[in-house]
Amino acid sequence: MTNQLNFQQRHAVVTGAASGLGYAIAHRLLASGARLTLWDRDPQGLEQAVHRLQPGAADRVINTFTVNVASHASVAEAARQTLAIAPVDILVNSAGISGPNTKLWEYPTDAWEEIININLNGTFFCCRELVPSMREQNYGRIVNIASVAGKEGNPNASAYSASKAAVIGLTKSLGKELADTGICVNCVTPAAVKTAILDQSSEAHIAYMLSKIPMGRFGTPEEIAAMVAWLCTEECSFSTGAVFDLSGGRATY
Repeated sequence: MTNQLNFQQRHAVVTGAASGLGYAIAHRLLASGARLTLWDRDPQGLEQAVHRLQPGAADRVINTFTVNVASHASVAEAARQTLAIAPVDILVNSAGISGPNTKLWEYPTDAWEEIININLNGTFFCCRELVPSMREQNYGRIVNIASVAGKEGNPNASAYSASKAAVIGLTKSLGKELADTGICVNCVTPAAVKTAILDQSSEAHIAYMLSKIPMGRFGTPEEIAAMVAWLCTEECSFSTGAVFDLSGGRATY
């Protein structure tokens, strides 16, 4: 049974919402009454996501914006248009890519830059543009999607591991900066989850990730969405700058 949370009158922005974890998180927030604005770089994917989500919220308009989170200009414009709809109470930074699996000394420099730009800079840009409005209303919940790779460092995934470690650091820093406000900033660190992002990884890397999980299975998008949704609630009021494990027992610190 799914626990019912209360997001009535709350406006949530979810990045990377056309598929994967972003879609699952949007679905969970919508089911609990949130007003949604979905950001993604894939316009067709956004259209399909709304088509799938809308039957569960016939009384609410789901807004979408085609956004490249790696571009500050794109994020700034999306933020401007989104805030014109309604103040933003919740921001979930879910947009991300994993990149190739190869040794650091052979890592393509263009792939490195793309991963850092999307996973880290994208999170920074979104927070930078939406935090001021949250400060004005003295309320907000920000949840960043990091990874257990950011804690442990996966071999043959240096760019991804580095980007997610940086997201953890960003979360801790921003959480402290906003600790005297009504805004809480947290992140989650999933192990591998059954989403399309796994398609970017080699079979050997997938086997490695599975071998590290004591539960002996990958997580599901719905399990990640459940934790993220709670972190978006008003009840989550004394946790900020924190890292929440979602790794089937792999990371216990």
